[in-house]
Order: sequence, then structure tokens, then C-alpha cells
Amino acid sequence: MKLLLTAFDPFGGEKMNPALEAVRLVPDRVGEWEIVKLEVPTVFGLSIRTAAEAIEKERPDAVLCIGQAGGRSALTPERVAINLSDARIADNAGLQPVDEPIAQDGPAAYFSTLPVKAMAAAIREAGLPAAVSYTAGTFVCNHLMYGVLHLLARDYPGVRGGFMHVPFAPCQVTERAAPSMSIADIARGIETAIGAIAKNESDIASCEGATH
Repeated sequence: MKLLLTAFDPFGGEKMNPALEAVRLVPDRVGEWEIVKLEVPTVFGLSIRTAAEAIEKERPDAVLCIGQAGGRSALTPERVAINLSDARIADNAGLQPVDEPIAQDGPAAYFSTLPVKAMAAAIREAGLPAAVSYTAGTFVCNHLMYGVLHLLARDYPGVRGGFMHVPFAPCQVTERAAPSMSIADIARGIETAIGAIAKNESDIASCEGATH
């Protein structure tokens, strides 16, 4: 079995991206799963094309994309991606789409096909904060999640896919008030999430809703 694990390069003026640094620490095998790692540019359009090329080449059984969500205090598997790009800041190529659909022929949204509740529960059992998120934003993270799920639904219906956001690293919050998590713990959380994906073909029934 094979899992494609992606992470973005630094963006928004940051010198590093904790998602990418943590992915680099994840073992190349997690249980019986081979882990293929991919750095993805934080660029609208190009991020989807980069992931699509890797999916075509590697033919993974699952795809897990990782991104930075500065301000969050937990590892947050995303449940839904929406067909909208509305960028508050420019991406790494200077692109800043406003109210643009990601796929003209796509549905309004896709739900993750990964067991997001099981992932969050497993991460918490490992001693790290985690929660299911119901918004992946409208920047390149949501763009990639939607694009990957659209591709999988259209061309690879047997492949599961989804996205997880991670907090800032400690070195990113020395001059701002924001929660953080060590790169080592983020990597451990990602590895734990992969274990939950391998163990759960379908998601568990648990209360992971949100009031806001």
C-alpha cells in the first residue's frame, strides 16, 4: 500500500513551513504503507498540477495533503473543501484570485474521503491536540484539497484523499501571540494520522461537530 504525503513550501513571508519540515521527518514507511513525499508550491493552479502529476506517476492508495494554519492550536483534519478561491494575500507567484471557482465543472464542495474523525481521535490518543475542522479556508490549502478530491473522484475513484492543517512551529511565534507545536510533535501527529487512515477504511461514529 502507498500513501502520497504532500506539504507546501513557505508562504506569506514566512521563512519556513512547519508542514513541510514535519513531513520530512515522517518515516518512509508507516506500518505496511510506503510513504511518498512531495513538496508542493504554494501557487494556485500549479499546486494541483504538481499533485496530479505525482498521483499519475505513483498511483497511491491514498493522498494526504498537509498545510500550515497559523493561529490554530491543534492538528486539524479537514472535512470539506469548497469550490472557491478567494485569496486574502497573494500566493508565491503573485496570484490573488477573488471569488473564482476552482473547477468550472465541479460541485460546490467535496467531503474528505479520509477517516477524519478517526484521525483526530488517534492523534488525541497519542497525547497531541486534534480536532476535525469544517473549513479549509479559501487560500491554496483549500484549493489543493478541492483539486485533489476533484481529480480522484473523476479519474481515480478507488483512491482516498484529504487534507490536514497544522499549527505554527515555535520559531514562528517569537514575536507574535499565537499557539505553536514542535516540528517533532507535528510529525508524530502526521504519522499517527496515517496509521488511522490505514486502519480505518470508513470513518468512526463520534461527536466531532463544531458550534462555530
